[in-house]
Amino acid sequence: MKMKINKTILEEAHKYSSKHREEILNSEICGCFYCEAIFNPSEIEEWVDEDKNNIGQTALCLKCGIDSVIGEKSGFPVNEKEFLEEMYKYWFDRTVKL
Repeated sequence: MKMKINKTILEEAHKYSSKHREEILNSEICGCFYCEAIFNPSEIEEWVDEDKNNIGQTALCLKCGIDSVIGEKSGFPVNEKEFLEEMYKYWFDRTVKL
């Protein structure tokens, strides 16, 4: 069943785009809601928001370098272009009206 995308869903999903290292690394797939790339988390090379051990906790997209990556373990459909497009519109374009 396809998820109905609304403002609440978009705002909830955004919470999974930072300080998510463990969740990302345990995901099978990730999606970037800036450039809409879909990739394997093992491909991520850059992380920011270092913890006390200087280990980055927020993934940067390997294609565009933006911190807008969400893993499938979040429960959101990160492998669906429509979801990533709606996230982009809401968080970067702000032309979406919900």
